[in-house]
Formats: sequence, structure tokens, C-alpha cells
Amino acid sequence: MVRSSNPPAEAAGTPAPRANPLLVGHETVEQMLRALLVAGRVPHALLLCGPPGIGKATFAFRLARFVLAQGGEVAADREPGKGLAIDPDSGVFRRVAGGGHADLLTVERAYDPRRRRLRSEIVVDDAREIAAFLRLTPAEDGWRVVVVDGADAMNRSAANALLKILEEPPRRALLLLVADSPGRLLPTIRSRCWHLPLAALRPEIVRHLLGYYRPDLDPTEAEAVVGLAGGSIGRALDLAASGGVELYRTILALLARPQGLDTAVLHGFADRMVRADAEESYRIVEELLSLLLARTALAAAQVSYAMPQAGLLAAEHAVVLRLHRRAPAAHWAELRDEIGRGFGRTNGLNLDRKQQLLGAFFAIERTAE
Repeated sequence: MVRSSNPPAEAAGTPAPRANPLLVGHETVEQMLRALLVAGRVPHALLLCGPPGIGKATFAFRLARFVLAQGGEVAADREPGKGLAIDPDSGVFRRVAGGGHADLLTVERAYDPRRRRLRSEIVVDDAREIAAFLRLTPAEDGWRVVVVDGADAMNRSAANALLKILEEPPRRALLLLVADSPGRLLPTIRSRCWHLPLAALRPEIVRHLLGYYRPDLDPTEAEAVVGLAGGSIGRALDLAASGGVELYRTILALLARPQGLDTAVLHGFADRMVRADAEESYRIVEELLSLLLARTALAAAQVSYAMPQAGLLAAEHAVVLRLHRRAPAAHWAELRDEIGRGFGRTNGLNLDRKQQLLGAFFAIERTAE
């Protein structure tokens, strides 16, 4: 069951996490969890955390399918070292993929059709559904599993409702909380969960997965996407689908001019980004500005990071070199946080997005004066 009004979560031609049989890069964690399940030692609540787009939700559903497929008990392991995959043609896999397994509840941010994006919070009614679901008798005489995808998006009331469940967890219930920013969760929730941190993917894994999902990409563009993705296949696919390489090229060109911003070109760029059909491009620009400022702060702190000698990211290198010498690392880091908060307020309160975008570029230029 899915407690959400989201449209199908299939981005850039990839299956939604609940329907995705492919998970690469987390094999060691899979094997560890399988061993714990066989030993009957998995806690009632797991917090899967790590950077966005690395497969956390896919991992959660992979674990949920494995547990549900076992029925009452996990049998003795005849294949030690194997992961958590089950047959994609099995009934459990198909029912989970379709959101129709009676012993699985998925809670996630709902889709706002008016604003054409996900809502900013998981609300208390969503969390209360968890308690009601866990009071039911399992339909298949096994486990009941709850996946909260985006648990760090719960508002205070929703978090308190979840906390009550964690304080007295029902028997044979497994709660899987997926969070990009676990620090946003209540400390009391974090303390009642077993933390399962998942690392960013290695570049070669992102490159492999990008080739699998997007074999049509030009090799030069694909390599630029890998360099911008920061170990996240989700981000890589978003960048590829939204023209992220060209957007970044435009951002770099705007900030590369020694004489400062060309305000006419900047206004034209901002006008394109705030059109009704450019929601995804605007979001990608937010992320790319944050990435550029993070790399500028690293350079100002004299911390090296991987920098190709040719192509798009070499152009980035030139901009970073221009900017980082003009202010200390702390200033660039503070500016990144300040601009991020500004975008958050603008999106949350539906403020003027063009003014926010212009303000971000002007603030970068002022810091570089």
C-alpha cells in the first residue's frame, strides 16, 4: 500500500525505487543485513541515510521485498555472502512494485498537482497511517513493513507521531526510514533506530549505471555528467534529462567574465529558468550553484578535489580559480548556505524565483570583488 498521491516516480526512464531490481555499489551492506536477518538480529527500525540519489530508497524496498518473501521466518542461509535480491518475476516483487502488497506501507511526500512538485513535508496524517497499519494482523502471516521515504521531511507533528510507534514497536514489524539529512530528524527518533549509512557511489559505478540507463548519451556529455554527479546516479540521471551540462556551461560563462556579470544575459537566463515549463531546470540550477560554491570553498581552503584537464569541468576550474582567490573559504561556505536558505524560502513560500536567482548571482559577484 502507498500512502501518497504522487505521480509515478519514474524519472529519466528509470523504474521507481519500489520497482527497481538493480542496485549496485552497496553489496557489502546487503550481505551484512542478510546475515543479521538469518541470525534474527535485525532491529525493528533502520535509518538508511546518505547523499541523495545513491539508491537508499531502492535499498529499502529491496530489503522489504526480501523480508516479505520469507514469510514468518528467514530460513537458514544456504547461500552465505549473497545479497537481498529476489526474483523480479515473483509475486512479492510484482505486488511491491505495483504498490499492492498488503503487508507493506509506503509513506512519502505527496505530490502537489497545482504547483507540479512534491510537497515540502510529510504531515501528521501520513504518520498516523503507520500506527493504524501496524495494528492490523499481517495478511500473509509474516512481517509488516513500513518504508518512510524522505523521513527527514516529516514535520514536527508527524515526527512525534512516529516517535510514539518507535517507543513501543509492534512485534514482527520493520520500519525503514530513508533520509538524505538524518540530522533533521528528532534526536529521539535517531536514537531508536539502527543507523545504516550508505556511501556515495564511486565514479566508475555512476559511469556504468549512466551507460545502462542512458546509452544514448554522447560520451563527452556523459563524462561531464559523471563529474557533476558527486557519486549520485539519481543526480546524474536528472542532469542528463534536464540538460544539466548546458545549464552548467551557461552558469560558468556568466561567472567567468573578468569584468563582471553581463546583466542583460543574466536577466535573459533568469527569464528562461522561471517559465512554467522550466521547473526542473530551475531546480538543477539551484543544485549546480551549490556545487560550484562548495568547490570554490574547497579551493579557497586549499583542499584538492578531482579536476579534469579538459572539457566542461576544466571551464569550471577556471571559474573556481577566479573566485576562490577573492575571499576565504569560510565566506564561500557561508554564501553557499545563505543562497541555499534563500532558495528554500523562495520555494516554500512561493516567492519571486527570478529575483532569488538574480540575487544569487549578484551575491557571488560581490563576494568575488
